[in-house]
Amino acid sequence: MAFFSALAAVALEHVRPLRQPLPHYRRYNLFIQWLERKFNAGEFSHGAIAWAIAVGPLLAGVWLVFSLLAGISPLLGWAWNVVVLYVTLGFKYFSDDAERIARLLGTGELDAARAQIGTWRGGDASEFSADDIVRVTIEQVFAASQRQMFGVLFWFVLLAPLGPVGAVLFRTASILARRWTDARGSFGGFAQRAFHVVNWLPARLTALTYAIAGNFEDATFCWRTQAAGWPETEDGVVLAAGAGAMGVRLGQSLNVAHETVWRPELGVGQAPDAECIESAVSMIWRGLVIWLVAGLLIVIAGWMG
Repeated sequence: MAFFSALAAVALEHVRPLRQPLPHYRRYNLFIQWLERKFNAGEFSHGAIAWAIAVGPLLAGVWLVFSLLAGISPLLGWAWNVVVLYVTLGFKYFSDDAERIARLLGTGELDAARAQIGTWRGGDASEFSADDIVRVTIEQVFAASQRQMFGVLFWFVLLAPLGPVGAVLFRTASILARRWTDARGSFGGFAQRAFHVVNWLPARLTALTYAIAGNFEDATFCWRTQAAGWPETEDGVVLAAGAGAMGVRLGQSLNVAHETVWRPELGVGQAPDAECIESAVSMIWRGLVIWLVAGLLIVIAGWMG
């Protein structure tokens, strides 16, 4: 059931991708903002309690609905898996954004491309050069593929006996880690540690997928030697492997709000151009095909066994 649920959800998300703003994420964001206001006294334990309230009831509700529906009919349980997985995935609209930026750069619309990447990453991009935009866009699309596709699918399959609980766990952990990064004191510390735990293995499987889909030797070299220098370790693993697999250089300094922000260099080879954005998206889709083929082979092996 897990494989066919994932296949159906991926196909649905590809054909009819969700578009921002996403109502369910907006409502959840309002809820976690309320939790932060109520619980944030700058203590790690307060963050742990808020995280449990933000995640626990949601997981319990998703599992309960799955159990009830699957008890009525396995088909209803499968449909619930597909629906929940569909709303937790979200790579297609990010890949569309990346391809839109590539087209804007191709037609010389630099200001529009700056506005697009600034909205996507949630920061000032008014001083970005065309090269900066290309690098950051590729970085964003690699990170989005991990947080909104590969990680979701990994945990969905791992916890498949519980229905779509794994997909919801990964997405909520990812959202809380991103939203509570700047919370006062150590309130956000638990969210960061929790996401590190759930993201450790998926990030490395994603990096391995990029290596298989691209240049394996360069991807693994960059993974081993460069990932640790990136501020967020799991993001560093994904970005370094992706850059190495494509043979391009990412990272490097950016001019943001009249200041130079230093970032370590990732990858090998040449500086990427606008066409490399579409190449990155293509490599990610090849990686998804690798996962689906592997899943199909496992299903066939189970039938034959």
